Amino acid sequence: MLLIDDDLVFTRVLGSALERRGYAVRVVNEEADITTAVAESDYTCILLDLMLGEVSTIGRIGLLCEHQPQARLIMLTGYASIPATVQAIRAGAHNLLAKPVGVREVLAAMEDLPGDEGDALEVRPLGLRRIEWEQIQRVLTEQGGNISAAARALGMHRRSLQRKLEKKAPR
Repeated sequence: MLLIDDDLVFTRVLGSALERRGYAVRVVNEEADITTAVAESDYTCILLDLMLGEVSTIGRIGLLCEHQPQARLIMLTGYASIPATVQAIRAGAHNLLAKPVGVREVLAAMEDLPGDEGDALEVRPLGLRRIEWEQIQRVLTEQGGNISAAARALGMHRRSLQRKLEKKAPR
């Protein structure tokens, strides 16, 4: 299994959980290392983060499917949206899982083989609070963590944004 994600803690935790279940896992944290990892081994499953830093990996899906046609490609994303899902599936991904994702969800997506009753892509709609939280996080990241600039970009008062950030992320 090939796990491509720039989140070091996430890859360590998920990789360890998969290895405990008997899977051999190769972790790639840099976009530049993808080509090397794909050339060195054959994989049955590739877990690919939609964004590696500031770089979208949608353009890499075709290359991965071409070099690893037997592999089941599952996209992982912290910003699940219908357009991203459609784009990933059209490019060749078998499934898209929204982070935070656990090992059970990954295993279920891996076992959902073509021809199974569950073959249809399950898109779980996110709640409004979760969508709002993710949008706030995205804008805050784009503004370099500057709360005042993020509040202006979101069209809200700075203190209101601070109160929202004090709360835990909704599931």
